[in-house]
Amino acid sequence: MRLLVTADLHFNHNRSRGLAQQAIDDLNHTPADVLLVVGDTATADEGQLEAALSQIRFDRPKLFLCGNHELWTRRDDSHDLFTTELPARIRALGWHWLEDDPFVEGDVAIIGSVGWYDYSYAPVGLPVPRRFYEAKVSPGAASHLSAYKHLLGDDVTPDALEIVARWNDGKMVKLGRSDEAFLEDRLASLRRSLDAVPARCRIVAGVHHVPFEDLLPPRNSPTWDFARAYLGSSRMGDLLLTDRRITHVFCGHSHFEAEVQMNHIRAINIGSGYRLKRQWVGEV
Repeated sequence: MRLLVTADLHFNHNRSRGLAQQAIDDLNHTPADVLLVVGDTATADEGQLEAALSQIRFDRPKLFLCGNHELWTRRDDSHDLFTTELPARIRALGWHWLEDDPFVEGDVAIIGSVGWYDYSYAPVGLPVPRRFYEAKVSPGAASHLSAYKHLLGDDVTPDALEIVARWNDGKMVKLGRSDEAFLEDRLASLRRSLDAVPARCRIVAGVHHVPFEDLLPPRNSPTWDFARAYLGSSRMGDLLLTDRRITHVFCGHSHFEAEVQMNHIRAINIGSGYRLKRQWVGEV
């Protein structure tokens, strides 16, 4: 099977729109048997997701995964959007909703998950108490925002107050449960997908969030490092490593191109971002 993979088109973002249009044109002219899009195509509000996906004129199976940006909404419930509304919208466009529904063709199966994060990638030594990660706002930012000043306390050091950052999932994603609980749901769903794959198949997995720490971008400044907490979770990678049938894992989200061999798995971060779009194509 010749597989074409991309991620992080960010079609609705002003500084990304032109490059996303060009990337879609490239997809339309790249020969492959199956197309896999690994999240952050566009936000779900205002028809932006449909506007992007309807332009992809790929006449073979098209497999779709959410990223965190598809869960961004001005409405009150991202979880219902994710579990009920988006699957129907994606299928209506002629795409395969890969979350919870493995794709099988011949002796190859493709499974997928949005993944998520549990702050396990937060750098050791960064002076940020856990409650700030849960609120998705750094100590320095909290000190300037009245809605978050209750997070400050005696354990917040001067160095911590120099870290000024926010993770916008905190404003735009409304799961109605903790990040860890949502990750547990996604792990359980991925286990069910693995169990549903016929024994004869080798497996390719797509996960929007980064499932292996070795695929993360290098450490940078403390402000940038604060965001590492939201890049993924090694628990997803640990689960994937338990199944010897898995040959490839593709992810996105971090906008950092990387590849690593993890035991039997060739793990690839596509590396698309706002200013540069990438795709991967090859035999699986």
